[in-house]
Amino acid sequence: MTTIVKVPSINAMDKTKGCEKAPDAILKQMEEFYSNESFLNPKFDVAEIKVDLKNLEETNNEIYKQSKKLMQEQEQQDKLIFLGGDHSISYSLVKAFFETHENAGLLVLDAHADCMHNFHPATHEDWLRTLIENGNIKAENVLLVGLRNLDEIEISFLNKYKVNSFSCKEIFNEGLQETTHAIMEILRKYKNLYLSLDIDIADPAFAPSVSYAEPGGLTSRELIYFIQKILLLKNLKAADIVEVNAADDNGLTTKLAAKIAKELL
Repeated sequence: MTTIVKVPSINAMDKTKGCEKAPDAILKQMEEFYSNESFLNPKFDVAEIKVDLKNLEETNNEIYKQSKKLMQEQEQQDKLIFLGGDHSISYSLVKAFFETHENAGLLVLDAHADCMHNFHPATHEDWLRTLIENGNIKAENVLLVGLRNLDEIEISFLNKYKVNSFSCKEIFNEGLQETTHAIMEILRKYKNLYLSLDIDIADPAFAPSVSYAEPGGLTSRELIYFIQKILLLKNLKAADIVEVNAADDNGLTTKLAAKIAKELL
């Protein structure tokens, strides 16, 4: 049984305000889909990690502790899907995942690398850098896909730690199918895979309600194709969907997030 866990936390207050409303909005949109694209309608449980946006450090600790407990209780065939919230929640979630799952890999779908300065507590701009620099995960176990806007600081960091990545430019120069197959070969070696999906991986034409809209992303069809291919590996154990700004949405962004969640079930 898959459990969907609501994590309505934001750690870049004004920049990502509205993302805290996304979990309920996504779940509501999921009710509109009769089935996934395999024409199945899998059942799922719903849980929530309570947060206190006035105490972000304690919120990070709670996300870590509660998600780790869920992961420890997770059966081999079960899946956990966390609905954010902004990308800062991935710091605690991924940390807990790598502590509870052997031979773990991290796949990040994002227009940005989220490797800016190492802030405390971690934010949506530096959660990945913080995990690597703190030794919570090894850089070699990370794969970034969909990059298309990097700061010089991030370029330097990715080069220093030799983080594997596929930019949007590379994906479309090589072809979506070919790149997807190459990515699958990289991820096949992991027994346990965590997927962190920032909705801005999609072009803003398909997901306009995000904190930082970056033109030139994947279409919704391309993104769903990619997700369906990754699921064929049978090693995906947990995922998060983040950065949906439900307070500034006409339904398009939350509906795409809901469709992705439905496929992940």
